[in-house]
Amino acid sequence: MTYALFESGARLAAGDKLAVALAAQAVVNERPGAPILIFDPDGRQVDFDLRGSPEDLAARLAPAEVEPEAPRGRGRPKLGVVAREVTLLPRHWDWLASQPGGASVALRKLVEAARREAEAPDRQRRARDAAYRFASAAAGDAPGFEAAMRALYAGDREGFEAGLAQWPADVAAHARELAEL
Repeated sequence: MTYALFESGARLAAGDKLAVALAAQAVVNERPGAPILIFDPDGRQVDFDLRGSPEDLAARLAPAEVEPEAPRGRGRPKLGVVAREVTLLPRHWDWLASQPGGASVALRKLVEAARREAEAPDRQRRARDAAYRFASAAAGDAPGFEAAMRALYAGDREGFEAGLAQWPADVAAHARELAEL
């Protein structure tokens, strides 16, 4: 996961959460009050508690240890099967019941097929949303912002590039990376 640190339109660091937090801490220690912005891989602006030493920061950002799960009983729970209510019309239940393996198998197959079919459009939507979130925070008042965002959602690469032309180079480059156009 790539995080990014910006100060006044210049990308100062990019990398994992700890590397970017350490870079931000160094900037704040060198220039208190520096206008820094930190973004997560989804284009969301994030804040880190930068107090203390680099070791303190590393300890705060270290992933929490996960306790091993208690042994489970017999059956399918180890597969992660979760029971929930589904409301369908009688003709849907009739069709599901007639499928090999029954309703549960048929529903799982239908869901997996729908997930595979929607994978590319979902990834594209997430990329555009990440680029929009980032651009709103980092360049929301920049010239060409609105035109760039309209072009982004229209899938117009040339229009997007034209909108980015007047932005700081690092901000435009990061928006391009997130947009995946």
